[in-house]
Amino acid sequence: MLTQWLPSTGNTRIFPPWTLGHVRRRLDTSQQDFTIGCRSSKMSHCYMTAVAVLALAGRWYLCEADAGSFIPCLRSFYRSWPPKGLAGTPICQRFNNQYRFATLYSRQRRSPWFSAYSYSVPAGKRPSSFWKFEPQLAYPGADGNMIPFPLGPLDPNVVESQAVELDYINSTYSRGHLNPSLHHRSHEDRSATFTLTNVVPQKAGSNDGPWEIWEQTANKTLEAYCLGDAFIVTGIIPYLKEEHWLKNRRVAVPEYIWSAYCCPRYNNSLPEEMKDAFPSYAAIGRNDRNSSEEIVPVQQTAKKVFRGYDVRHMSLETLEMYLKDRFNTVVSVFNEQCSGPH
Repeated sequence: MLTQWLPSTGNTRIFPPWTLGHVRRRLDTSQQDFTIGCRSSKMSHCYMTAVAVLALAGRWYLCEADAGSFIPCLRSFYRSWPPKGLAGTPICQRFNNQYRFATLYSRQRRSPWFSAYSYSVPAGKRPSSFWKFEPQLAYPGADGNMIPFPLGPLDPNVVESQAVELDYINSTYSRGHLNPSLHHRSHEDRSATFTLTNVVPQKAGSNDGPWEIWEQTANKTLEAYCLGDAFIVTGIIPYLKEEHWLKNRRVAVPEYIWSAYCCPRYNNSLPEEMKDAFPSYAAIGRNDRNSSEEIVPVQQTAKKVFRGYDVRHMSLETLEMYLKDRFNTVVSVFNEQCSGPH
């Protein structure tokens, strides 16, 4: 349903679903601006033009709090237990009125700390999907369904609150999925991964090379040997001394990307070389070919285009050691380190 924040009373006015039909009829017959109330430090009401409302129509009427809490999407985590140790804005990523995965988002960096999801064996081709944004980062009372970026000018609140397509255009970075479409079966689950709140600036040498190989390896491993639910968390490690940014210091660039999976129920007949890969396994990938080799060594014999973007496979314990060292706090990815019954 549509809501309006009433600053004079501190309450929220709730509009029934049929109000949307009235809005649509009004927009069909008038070019006047439609006012959507929201909290603002500068003004008591925020204004969106009729063009913007037309772009969003039909998606802002299920007003649930999807940004600010992981409670609606706890099934994205092993034992309904989100990772501990990192601070940010929780987002339950909702697409077509269903929760698809979870993201811990950094408003200051305009990029995610991590995305978490339940793995499923992929089917079909990678979808050609429109890039989307999270409306509740811009308007807390908005619908939680992610929305495709409209053609034309963007609402200033959207631009201020998160990364937009223009940030990546003519940059030297690709849009790197933390939750990749490769790790999902349904077309809708795969399409839902194409939101910029699930993306970090990633060098093509990593995204199209060693990191893609890691995603494919995790997919093949879980498909072949995991007998129950599998959960994956993929996140970033920032630069230690000085942040790196896309243009205009709007979107922060990570130095490394990490990922870990948890599958407590797996095949008893694992090949010898796979026994270290269960019940959990992890990896860290370089996103800067000039970074030191302390965390991830460089294979000098790799193809030039991929050299310096190596991925190092490791145990979950080793990953958490590096996260603790870089974030200067204990970071726990899975409940009891994915030590559930086998």
